Amino acid sequence: MKRALTVVAAAALLAGGSSVAFAATPDDPCQTWTGSMTVTKLQAYERCRFDRLDAAVAALASKPAPAPTPTTTPAPTTPTTAPTVATAATLKEIALELTATAENSTKNWTSSYGYIEDIGDGRGYTGGIVGWCSGTGDMLALVQAYQAATPGNALEKWLPQLKQINAAPYANRPALSHSLLGSAFLADWAAAAKTAGFQAAQQAERDRVYWNPAAAQAKTDGLGPLGLAIYYDISVNHGPGTDSESFGGIIAGVKAAGVKTPAQGGDEKTFLTAVVNARDAVLKGWGDWQSNGRSGIHRKFLADNNLTLAYPLTWSVYGDTYTITTGPTTPGGV
Repeated sequence: MKRALTVVAAAALLAGGSSVAFAATPDDPCQTWTGSMTVTKLQAYERCRFDRLDAAVAALASKPAPAPTPTTTPAPTTPTTAPTVATAATLKEIALELTATAENSTKNWTSSYGYIEDIGDGRGYTGGIVGWCSGTGDMLALVQAYQAATPGNALEKWLPQLKQINAAPYANRPALSHSLLGSAFLADWAAAAKTAGFQAAQQAERDRVYWNPAAAQAKTDGLGPLGLAIYYDISVNHGPGTDSESFGGIIAGVKAAGVKTPAQGGDEKTFLTAVVNARDAVLKGWGDWQSNGRSGIHRKFLADNNLTLAYPLTWSVYGDTYTITTGPTTPGGV
């Protein structure tokens, strides 16, 4: 029974290519007899043929299955939409202009290189494109960076006085700024602001101290364009420190309160609202909060659900209204 099944299987397997002839032929290797056919010769012949068929079955079984014809799966189509902000440089420019309206009442931040005055906030003189202060140490750092890049400039002679101011108790620094610096310093600042060297120093120090750390933290926290603009504005206004009233401390406090960043799976609008609330709490503690102040810029975009800063952008701060209708292509929008 097993033998008969083997023969049938072999015949079926060979039907597609090798024919099996059971009649003896002159070139049949199993035909070894001479003389007349006998039962014994016939049995020997059939045994030879069965053995050859078994070998054919084994050979076919050992052949690997043919490889399937590869099929190409079309790549999924990703919908494309025009970005709200074409480049990182454009997004940066928008953030700079938003903050400039709060710092200097103009979108054109490039007009503020020579700005300097005492605004009565207890920090001495405030000057330049992000408001460096003679009484907080960041103006000292700016002038030191300017000296390193452009030795012999008009401001480096004021480094001893700036160091003396920042070595004094904080409460004494506004008065010392006037007595040690005064109108001569303001004149030198204005003159230096007209030079490419001091303008470059201001931009570089802004990026090093404020923009780059804020951008890096926004990326870590999974924030979009509005989040980046908020982080930068807080960094400029509060300083990049880690205490509870500075940028790092404000953000850390929100996270410690259990509000998750988008990178942690949280809702972006919820997180940013908590950040603005925490920042306002600090401003109120300083007595520096105003209902139409700089936080209103960000609250307006949050209320509009405009987390991507899609155009047109319209906002108000300190009673003035500003608009950006298309992506800025030049620094300061000029």
